Amino acid sequence: MEKEVRILVVDDEERIRRLLKMYLEREEYTIDEAEDGNEALAKALAYDYDVILLDLMMPGKDGIEVCRELREKKATPVIMLTAKGEEVNRVQGFEVGTDDYIVKPFSPREVVLRVKAMLRRSSNTSYFQTETTTKDVIVFQHLTIDNDAHRVLADGKEVGLTPKEYELLYFLAKAPDKVFDREQLLKEVWHYEFFGDLRTVDTHVKRLREKLNKVSEDAARMIVTVWGVGYKFEVINE
Repeated sequence: MEKEVRILVVDDEERIRRLLKMYLEREEYTIDEAEDGNEALAKALAYDYDVILLDLMMPGKDGIEVCRELREKKATPVIMLTAKGEEVNRVQGFEVGTDDYIVKPFSPREVVLRVKAMLRRSSNTSYFQTETTTKDVIVFQHLTIDNDAHRVLADGKEVGLTPKEYELLYFLAKAPDKVFDREQLLKEVWHYEFFGDLRTVDTHVKRLREKLNKVSEDAARMIVTVWGVGYKFEVINE
């Protein structure tokens, strides 16, 4: 029996919530709704959603604040819904841990495709992993990446990452010492044409380092900035 997929749709406009719910329920997903930031945060903390569609601009607590507070407790995948003129806010969203964004006005079909892509990337998280024979594992002295379980261990301790942070780390770790510029990382890690600020990569690298550093300074040092170019994963042998 397949696991139920449960999605939280957050928007202060009822017509948008109704439209998204209609299209997502066609995929047999279970949909919950929230009309403001306070309700969204309460539900997001109370239940382990598979994806949260989160409107950026809402009265009271906005999407940035909701995501910031959520990230203190959970790594639930978040797709931010933003208006065209809110690029600065979108960058802020990535800084607080948003995994993806969709610009309004959007095609409901695009939203469904983005949700499916997010579910594929996060479907094998350690929360739902049963006992299997692990095959896809990358092991370094201070860092282990179990791709079958989407699990990261730094010096033996588990590190909680969002799907996008995990994907960025895994992509870099698969090619040690190879330097990738920001455009390459946007293309390879974000998987679709991206009209955004290259600082998106920088903010994700920063958050990734911070999370690794809380567990292992050695693991954090493996993510190396190549000034004027981009980033690489450097193996530390001590």
